[in-house]
Amino acid sequence: MAIIAATEGMNTPLSIDPEIEAMLDAGVHLGHVRSKRHSGMTPYLWGVRNNVEIIDLAKTKEKLHEALAFLRQVAAEKKLILFVGTRPSAKDLIQRTAEALGCPYVNRRWIGGTLTNFKVILKRIETLEALEQEKASGDFEKYPKKERMRKETDIIRLRENFDGLRRLRKIPDAIVVMDISHDAVALREARRVKVPVIALTDTNTDPRLVDYPIPANDDAQPAVAYLLGRMKSAVLEGREAAETAPVTAASSAPDNEKAPANA
Repeated sequence: MAIIAATEGMNTPLSIDPEIEAMLDAGVHLGHVRSKRHSGMTPYLWGVRNNVEIIDLAKTKEKLHEALAFLRQVAAEKKLILFVGTRPSAKDLIQRTAEALGCPYVNRRWIGGTLTNFKVILKRIETLEALEQEKASGDFEKYPKKERMRKETDIIRLRENFDGLRRLRKIPDAIVVMDISHDAVALREARRVKVPVIALTDTNTDPRLVDYPIPANDDAQPAVAYLLGRMKSAVLEGREAAETAPVTAASSAPDNEKAPANA
C-alpha cells in the first residue's frame, strides 16, 4: 500500500517521518475487518480501507514512545520483565528476544496460575532443574529402566511448560504481551497481581485493560518483529544508562568524609 494512499488525512506528515514509514512498511497499521472492531479502539483508528480498519500511526507512535520510556525505566532499575507471545506469528520472535535479553518468557502455553499461584510454578521449575542435574550427574543409572523412562518423560513435559520461565524467580515487575485476546489469561493474572502490562492492542481488543497499550497489528509477523525490536532496544538502552550513570557525590566520597549517621 502506498504511503500517501494509506495514510492520507492522518495527523502527521508521514512522508517525512521515517519512524512511521517503518511502521507502515511492517504493516503495523492494518487492523481487522470493521465488524470485529472493539469500541475501546475507536480513538486510535484513522478509517477503513476495503472493510479493513486502519490504525492511526501517529497515535501508535505516541503510545509506543510511552511504552518504551516505561521499559527503559524498568530496565534501568534492573527489574524483571516477562515476555509473553504464544501465537505462531510471535512465539519464535518472543523466544529470541527474551533469550537475547536474559529475560523469562512464555511462547508455548500460558500455564494457569503462573502469576496468581507463583509458588507452585516455582516448585515445578525447581523440580525440572533437579531432574536435569540428576541426569547430568549420572544418577539416573541407579534406577530401573521403567523409572528412568518416567523421569525422562517428566523432563520433556516440564521443559515444554517451564523452559522459558527458568529466570522467573519472583513475580515480574512488568509483562509484555503480544496478543491480549489470545493470551487473555496472562493479562487477567497480571492485572490481578498488579503487574504493569505493555501490550499490542489490535482493533478487536480493549486497550483500556492495558497499562501501556500500543495500537498495532498483532497478527502479522513483520509488525510484531518491528515492535519487539523497538522494545528490545529500549531495554538495552535502559540497562546501558544504568551502567553509565554517574555515581552520586555522597556515594563516591571517601568513608572518612561522610557525615556520621547520627550527626
